[in-house]
Amino acid sequence: MGTEVELLLEAEDSSLLADVEAEFGRLETVLSRFRSDSELSQLNEAGAGHVGPELLEVIELAIEARAASGGRFDPTVHDAVVAAGYDRSFELLDNDGAGASSVPVRVGGAVAIDRTAGHVALEPGYRLDLGGIAKGWAADRALAVLAAAGPALVNAGGDVAAAGRVWPIAVEAAGEEITLGLEEGGVATSGRDRRNWLCEGEPRHHLIDPVTGSPADGDVLTVTVAAGSAAEAEVLATTLFLAGDSRRALDEADLAAIPTVLVTSAGEVLLAGGLE
Repeated sequence: MGTEVELLLEAEDSSLLADVEAEFGRLETVLSRFRSDSELSQLNEAGAGHVGPELLEVIELAIEARAASGGRFDPTVHDAVVAAGYDRSFELLDNDGAGASSVPVRVGGAVAIDRTAGHVALEPGYRLDLGGIAKGWAADRALAVLAAAGPALVNAGGDVAAAGRVWPIAVEAAGEEITLGLEEGGVATSGRDRRNWLCEGEPRHHLIDPVTGSPADGDVLTVTVAAGSAAEAEVLATTLFLAGDSRRALDEADLAAIPTVLVTSAGEVLLAGGLE
């Protein structure tokens, strides 16, 4: 999934760790946009078709998140991300801007889902990037398996799902760390501090503003939130990052009581949603 996955389990029998590791590998063949043979890539290429239950579930979650976020979280950003230069797995980017375009790409395509038939149809000209929500969903799924054996934590590239005891979660904040205690649920971070690159000397990142079809502007560097699940936290973190500016993001986090750690581009660390 283009990231490292960490599994922690407090139990006498550790055999589940190998099972979950294998499951992550299998899910990559379903959900990755970087593998041409993945089920998601095949759907994007065909534009419509019957899909398996896992891909169907994640697509449904992503479309529901788009509606709940007022369009900020949008899985049809695939071509906009590629146009920004993120056209291959991140470790393969070489900062030469190859494949990048300065022309904004439309976002917000229709996605028709027939759950009974297991069929998905994409509006012509749009493709799906399930990115963060897929990692969060996979982390939640893995946690459900591990937690049956004992206290467990799954960290899928910063999308954390945990249960069973209070787990200390370190959040990077302007060169320091803030520790959150997570007893059950998820933590996720969205930001432009790591997955970024240069295109013709100009900085680019992977978080697309659906309004412009280009990497989002604003004074927010990173947003970390806690929620009931890793998938939910991923959606909320991205939604707050795309609020446009730090003040609006903080107001929204406080209004919705979302525990939030926000770092601005100036290095200011701001807390909201009940954190002090």
